[in-house]
Amino acid sequence: MRPDGPNHEGVPALNRLITVRRAAQALAAASLFALAGAAQAQFNMVPTPQCKAPEASAQEGEKEYKLDAARHLYACFPMRVYRGKLPPLLYGVAMVETEIDSTGKVVSTNVVRKPAAAEVEPWVVAMIKRAEPYPAPAKMPGATAKFTEVYFVDKSGLFQTFSLTEGQRSK
Repeated sequence: MRPDGPNHEGVPALNRLITVRRAAQALAAASLFALAGAAQAQFNMVPTPQCKAPEASAQEGEKEYKLDAARHLYACFPMRVYRGKLPPLLYGVAMVETEIDSTGKVVSTNVVRKPAAAEVEPWVVAMIKRAEPYPAPAKMPGATAKFTEVYFVDKSGLFQTFSLTEGQRSK
């Protein structure tokens, strides 16, 4: 008989096909959750900074000081800096406003744009705070600095700042 005939002899084969498809979909979903868990592990801790105490910044403007701060962050966490152009899809992008006092200590951080991956936000903020002291903003008005930086974060746990980014690959 034909599968669409009155006896529906093709129905068991169709049910097996549906079961196989559902199993494949479940396996794919489980793989995605496992990969997400593996990526999250990269953000459980911030390594110990490897930088020396910086000299005071000679910069007088926010943009210029932001470059000094980004270079200091890269010097503190060279093992976490993404070298080369970033991949086309990033794991997280965070925009953080940071205020530095006259001694280079972080006074405050404010996440202006939260990353899609929630675990990236506390990791970036912790990294910013652990890198203190920053170069003292001695020539800035009031000897304090307030700037906004964008952090591009790869799923591997490596990052670049907008100020020092090497760009992004198209593919």
